Amino acid sequence: MGGRNTLTKNIKSIIKDFSIDSWGSKQIIPHYNIYPSSYTPVLISKNKTRVVKDMKWGLIPSWASNSSIGNQMINARSESILDKPSFQNLVNKNRCIIFSSGYFEWKTLNKKKQPFYITKSTNKILPLAGLWTTWESKKSEITHSYTIITGKAQSNLERIHHRMPIILKRKNIEKWINSEKYSFPTVQKFLKPHSSDLIFHNVSALVNSARNNSKKCILKIDNPYTINLFK
Repeated sequence: MGGRNTLTKNIKSIIKDFSIDSWGSKQIIPHYNIYPSSYTPVLISKNKTRVVKDMKWGLIPSWASNSSIGNQMINARSESILDKPSFQNLVNKNRCIIFSSGYFEWKTLNKKKQPFYITKSTNKILPLAGLWTTWESKKSEITHSYTIITGKAQSNLERIHHRMPIILKRKNIEKWINSEKYSFPTVQKFLKPHSSDLIFHNVSALVNSARNNSKKCILKIDNPYTINLFK
């Protein structure tokens, strides 16, 4: 998965859509160009309630000596998640949902990288499966951070990129975040490629810069080099 996504729905609609009990995020929404190290609203289960907290994209393991390692942990491969020390201890206790309206991938066409925006045809939020943890610096500063779990791309997206984020079905969200009640072996089967209603289109190079955050980042543009790419 490329290192950019969006969140364009308003807070009230997200709270209603996901039956959230407590919204603790202070992030400004909409955001059209979320990049690694950004803080975003993340859904977790706490005392049998659905709670949203601000977390940093790029997981910083509790044992890390400094926070820079988070830049290398924006994604976790579903196939090897139990083999990685940074993730294997989180799957049974710290599972989360990252809200996304869509995400970006790049493909080289005519020697240039063309960004694509991938989203739901229904314009609904994509509930991305993730893991989170807490890290304390030497100055006793607390950082909550997360990683997005990825899997093989669904068939109509393979020509853009061979990986994609794991998008959970709505009926499986409660089991995924409620790690007190549901162990990882119970929910591991949810970590499979999404298989329907994702669409994509070309977007401009504006998204290449993290400084750009406007609706122009997701607007469709014409690129003659993509005409025959998906036939």
